[in-house]
Parts: sequence; C-alpha cells; structure tokens
Amino acid sequence: MKILVPVKRVVDFNVKVRVKSDGTGVDIANVKMSMNPFDEIAVEEAVRLKEKGVVTEVIAVSCGDAKCQETLRTAMAIGADRGILVETSEELQPLAVAKLLKALVDKEQPQLVILGKQAIDDDANQTGQMLAALADLPQATFASKVEVNGDKVNVTREVDGGLETISLTLPAVITTDLRLNEPRYVTLPNIMKAKKKQLDTFKPEDLGVDVKPRLKTLKVSEPPKRGAGIKVPDVATLVDKLKNEAKVI
Repeated sequence: MKILVPVKRVVDFNVKVRVKSDGTGVDIANVKMSMNPFDEIAVEEAVRLKEKGVVTEVIAVSCGDAKCQETLRTAMAIGADRGILVETSEELQPLAVAKLLKALVDKEQPQLVILGKQAIDDDANQTGQMLAALADLPQATFASKVEVNGDKVNVTREVDGGLETISLTLPAVITTDLRLNEPRYVTLPNIMKAKKKQLDTFKPEDLGVDVKPRLKTLKVSEPPKRGAGIKVPDVATLVDKLKNEAKVI
C-alpha cells in the first residue's frame, strides 16, 4: 500500500508575521521557514501506518521553489521513503496545487492521500477537497483518528456536535486535524539518513498542468491594533458603556 503526503513550506508558526511596507504580501526575507504543522501531522500518521505494517511506502510531495527540498528532507527524516518536488517560481494557489497533486496521483497510483486540513499561511482549507473532486475520490476531512482495514479506512472526524466516524473505500483522500497525533522529534541520525533518500524533481509542464494564478491579491494589511482596556467603577457604568459605546447589548 502506497501513501502520498503533500507538505508545504510556510513561515514557522513561532514567527511573528510582518506585512511588506507596500502591502503586496507577507515579508519572508530572513524569516525562519518550516513544514506546515498540519502536514507534519499527516507525515507522522503515514509513518505510523507504515510502522504498523499497513503501508509499504510513504511518498512526500511538495510544490514550490528549490528551497522546498528542505521541507521534503524533514518529511523523509520523520520517516517518508522518498520525496517528489514539483519545482516552480509561480505563486501557487490551492486549485493549482490540487491539479499538480491530481497529476501525481495518476502517476503514482497511491491508495491513500493524507494532507493537512489547511496551511497556516493562507488558511484556505481547500486543497484536499479540490484534489478529491478532481481525482473523483472519497474524502474525509478534519480527521482525529484513522484506521485502515483492508480496502476500507475508518476516519473519526471532528464536527460541531462532537465526533463523526465514516468509512471510505480506498483509494481515498484524508485531511488531518490537530488532535490526530503528536509528530515525533526528528533526530540527527535520521536527518543524515534523509539526505541519502531519493528525491525526484518535476516541473508543472512535465505533468501537463497550468499553474497560472487565477486570483489576484489586491492588498495585504495587518489587523488593527487593539486599544487599551479601561476600568469602570461599578456595574451600572459597565452596562452603560457596553450599550452606548461598544454597542454590543
């Protein structure tokens, strides 16, 4: 059984994001980059399935510039067997990424695609669903538990009312939620081993995919800064301010 795990290179979640002075986007110059946390959970889950003997091969995939190789090496250090980089300098939007992944699904024929539910840079939460639609595969989003049984996979997913368990027929697409697992610490020996693992590089045109952006970002701006709080002498004053100044009651 083969699993495909897409991973994205994003600004590290510990970094305070800065907007460019001209408002054209986020400043990533000299900023620490790392694997999208939800994708890291996806890699961990795929590796755990391999350790259980359910899966034979885990393939990590990333789309972007040459620096995405670092992200793929991290995935291989966690336990992925090989990596595929679709190299392009174009701005990649969710639909373009989904089309690239669809081409790789056709090429590699994996039984399962596991990816993060969203990336922490654009928070789109679209790629997994778009891939499932393009590839005509069953999907389960926001997975908090994954169990593979033969040609079926049972996925427990988080919904507004609690938990929902659904059964999918393989091949299928699963997007991971935060509580699915806790990714392991990557050790130095595994980092060194990852450097020797196979990493194939393709261009979008090699896969017959047009990745030209369809959406245009007009402006990026920071949210307004919160004003300082105030103290009120009594409940009556609080109610008055909530009603007449904040206008929330």
